[in-house]
Amino acid sequence: MGEVRGSAPLTLRARKPGYAVMQECLSIQSGAPARTRWQRFWGHDPLHPDARSWFKGAIGEREVATALESLGPDFTVLHAVPVGKHETDIDHLVIGPTGVFSINTKNHSGQDVWVGGRTLMVSGQRTRHMHSALTEGERATRLLSAAAGGPILVQPILVVAAAKLRFGDKAPAVVTLRPQEIGPWITGLPRAHSDEAVHYLTMLAEERGTWHVDAVVINDTLRHVQRFERLERDRQQAEARRALLRKARVVAVLAVPAGALLGYWWAPAITALGA
Repeated sequence: MGEVRGSAPLTLRARKPGYAVMQECLSIQSGAPARTRWQRFWGHDPLHPDARSWFKGAIGEREVATALESLGPDFTVLHAVPVGKHETDIDHLVIGPTGVFSINTKNHSGQDVWVGGRTLMVSGQRTRHMHSALTEGERATRLLSAAAGGPILVQPILVVAAAKLRFGDKAPAVVTLRPQEIGPWITGLPRAHSDEAVHYLTMLAEERGTWHVDAVVINDTLRHVQRFERLERDRQQAEARRALLRKARVVAVLAVPAGALLGYWWAPAITALGA
């Protein structure tokens, strides 16, 4: 079910992947000055420097959402599930016959990631990713169990995009996967819930009131998605412009020696003709 501007979404199915980080990215981006004509000509990146990490995070969540589409009709996938009182959210929540999963997405493309026990390091720097994922799973378990009236385990998963993902001798405290591994891993687990239980848990999970103190919020995710996609296109066009200018510079550099060489050989002939 989609959203119409100014209307309240009936269930969390209306939430788009990366919605929360898109909002933060666009909020920061709104303070960026408009590019001048010359900046556009030279392919100046329109993205505000302070918005880069948020932009990268949104792209990562959208890529994982695409990977989760492979789960098939037996699974329900919710995105950017708001939790608690403030703006905290679960990147993706999956409900299906093999269990309920909270997925924390980290986009570290271009960087090396090491995982072991409760530690996850990015380019040698320790992060709180593992702690955040564990806390998220515990919180989701508590909230869904309260709504269901009985214990329902929500298993946390970390999905990490990285240039290289390495594992230590100690097993990670949270299952850690690459984006392309998430679908096969979830569907490869043994059945944990009957079809009736999956249907019931899906209904509970779709309700915002299960997770957030505000059961209904007037929101417009479609407008934010459209603005983000416009920013994404602007960045792609700027990059294409820079690539074109780089090629033009290479051609110009190569053309100078060729022109000089022709001048060297033809100059005596032209002189002789003139004589």
